[in-house]
Amino acid sequence: MLDDEIVKNLLSRIFGLFSEQDETTVVPLSKSQRGSITHIIILDGTLSRLDKGYETNAGLAYLLLKEATTKNTTSLYYEPGLQWKHWGGALRVMTGSGLADQIRRAYGAIASRYRPGDRIIFLGYSRGAFAVRSLAGAIDLIGLVKAEHATERNIKQAWRLYRDGPNTKAAKAFAAAYCHEAAPIEMMGVWETVKSLGIVLPFFWRLSQPKYAFHNDQLGKSIANGFHALAIDERRVAFSPVLWRCPPNWQGHLEQVWFKGVHGDIGGHVDDFADARPLANIPLVWMLERLEMCGVDLPENWRASYPQDVSAPSLGMNRSFGKFFWMRRRRIIGQDISEAKHASLDITVLAPDKSQGLLHRFFRPQRRE
Repeated sequence: MLDDEIVKNLLSRIFGLFSEQDETTVVPLSKSQRGSITHIIILDGTLSRLDKGYETNAGLAYLLLKEATTKNTTSLYYEPGLQWKHWGGALRVMTGSGLADQIRRAYGAIASRYRPGDRIIFLGYSRGAFAVRSLAGAIDLIGLVKAEHATERNIKQAWRLYRDGPNTKAAKAFAAAYCHEAAPIEMMGVWETVKSLGIVLPFFWRLSQPKYAFHNDQLGKSIANGFHALAIDERRVAFSPVLWRCPPNWQGHLEQVWFKGVHGDIGGHVDDFADARPLANIPLVWMLERLEMCGVDLPENWRASYPQDVSAPSLGMNRSFGKFFWMRRRRIIGQDISEAKHASLDITVLAPDKSQGLLHRFFRPQRRE
């Protein structure tokens, strides 16, 4: 029988996918007198990592925010997607079965820090995008547990109530006893939310769709602004996107924007194919601009670090084992009034000082007090 490490190394060489990194990163708050805090939660895609040159767009956003973070005004939490650490973890990676744990950890992190008057911002890529959307759904339907009640037991109970039915008497009693009356979410920013929640491999991707029907990944009343970057060239059914739908009477602002490229291009999951990075930077810069518009401070001249070129090569759908995803069809565009094509689709090269405001020049972010 093959040793676990041998099997892992063999598969690592075949797929070029597996990483050891699985540590959550938290930027601590200052111990000085506390004012209003902006809480930013970032959940990355499966097998993401922060190694130099291998960061996704979610990872790059985290590193930039970490550079800009003022510890007495910003709470920053980053968690990579599910990682391959041993042969026994293969099924968890393939099926995305650690999704609930990831959401609970993020829920606990923000519950233990949030105070009335603070701001909340969620960012996510791929499986992490689904996770932050579901996290927002849990807060919207159950509530956010107050810091003084944010015990492991109460966090687990909040999750059970979310899973089993948020409209029950038990859920309402729990919210009244332990949760804030409101916890507004200033911004939800996601790259390529997909249906397949685990690692997507040929012939195995259907394993990554277990019973997640209870997750509420749509826009709730607590969300002020939603931004979704989507791949216009992706055809693989395994990467089918989960778009938002504007709910009736929702008062927020929503932009779902289509960019040139496939799933990995939009999420910046280019790994060692550095030539695709200038293309991946376009949806990255777009999202970072939305953060600024929602009041998040970024370092001066930050755009210069992310050169954009819509003519840069795409990862494509046939690299490595991509060619074996035989089920393909064009994505349907224009199902919701919030959808638009990014202006870069008609531009060859975006200069760093010319990229701002390419889309929705009328943008006015919704602010929740």
